[in-house]
Amino acid sequence: MLLTFIALYLLSNLAIGAWAARKVTSSQDFVLAGRRLPLALAASATFATWFGSETIMGAPATFVDGGLLAIIEEPFGSALCLFLVGAFYARPLYRLGITTFSDYFRIRFGRSAEFISAILVIPSYFSWISAQFIAIGIVLNLVTGLPIFWCIASSATIVMIYTMMGGMWSLSITDFLHNIIIVIALLIIAVILYNQTGGIESIIRKTKPGFFNPLPAPTLKDSVSWMAAWITIGLGSIPQQDVFQRVMSAKNEQTTVRASYLASFLYITIAMLPLFIGLVGKQLQPDLNQDNQMLIPNMVLRQGSLPLQILFFGALLSAILSVSSGAILAPATVFGENIYRFFRPDSSDKNLLLVIRLAVAAITLICVWMTATRDVNIFELVGESSAFSLVSLFVPLTAGLYWKHANTLGCILSMLIGITVWLICLAIKTEYPALVYGLLASVAGMLIGVLIAPKSPKGHLHSSKPVA
Repeated sequence: MLLTFIALYLLSNLAIGAWAARKVTSSQDFVLAGRRLPLALAASATFATWFGSETIMGAPATFVDGGLLAIIEEPFGSALCLFLVGAFYARPLYRLGITTFSDYFRIRFGRSAEFISAILVIPSYFSWISAQFIAIGIVLNLVTGLPIFWCIASSATIVMIYTMMGGMWSLSITDFLHNIIIVIALLIIAVILYNQTGGIESIIRKTKPGFFNPLPAPTLKDSVSWMAAWITIGLGSIPQQDVFQRVMSAKNEQTTVRASYLASFLYITIAMLPLFIGLVGKQLQPDLNQDNQMLIPNMVLRQGSLPLQILFFGALLSAILSVSSGAILAPATVFGENIYRFFRPDSSDKNLLLVIRLAVAAITLICVWMTATRDVNIFELVGESSAFSLVSLFVPLTAGLYWKHANTLGCILSMLIGITVWLICLAIKTEYPALVYGLLASVAGMLIGVLIAPKSPKGHLHSSKPVA
């Protein structure tokens, strides 16, 4: 019975994709839902950017093992990111009417910066998409007993098909429906477990000392690592295309800012539910599967009635598929808009739409292959994706918006030096987090470029205020 309803949940994604495809008449409809989303859909889609495997499976596992200090990156860093997007980035970028972050780099810094940024954006998503596929495979394996790889391949096929059909329209509608269902399921589970605990004092008593301490030890290394956790997603995901697309799909400038703030609030509140369930579940049943990433799914199988299992697993898989869809659509859009059009600027909108859809298929296949070659720590895979964009794209994006002296050479050096230093530090396993060195190198690259070529090229936007 559970398998039947899960199959119906998954097929509903295809049905929504087919329905949404009727609204897609241009590439803008496909990648930005025609910029017509009302606040409810825009906020829901933005909130759902990360509300999938990393929030419901990865973060609770990390929380149970390491306490509050271990989950600064997610969910706190994620909520910080959405708040900062609304406060400093959504309004000026929305006014430009652009489709991708790389479009901004073209306007502000020129064609070479556009191309390099696009080359960097696309691979930054592979780890993230792989994390979602791995989560789907683990959950389906638990429920069906089928090999994980085939669970991944079948679900990836579903997400690929409905993304190719409806694009952002599919995402926004499925996100809205499945977010409601998954939140209801999490609330029910949390209440059931809370009634078995004996109250908050009992929960706190069973945790080790310092478990809820959010501050690091007063040493340089711990303090740097703590700051790195805040900025990995908090700053690193600001220049990520999927966040941009979800926010920019709103119907007007005011709505896009409000959607960012509302999504940030929803994230920092609703994301507490999986953490609570994971902690209490482990206290109540310490003999649960040793893979803590499966804490909540195992709790539902043990504690939940059949209707609750149907509600939870169907919504969980659908939510992860929606996150996967957005993560696949983002690099596919950048490929079409900023790489294909870089070489074929006169291509028709119809051809562009076809190229983006084909890129969706290609990226899906690459990431399915990656799942067979990577470790299965969902939390770390997501952080890796955000670190990639932090060390390459965050500095030139922010400097371009808020520093009039930022120029093309500085932008290019910032991207290339930042990513190179980060990769080297990862390879040699530096004492401090590699992203710290990469971010500092990215800042240095921008400063070097400004010192060498202090004048901005003519025709590029430069202002002490955000570009408008």
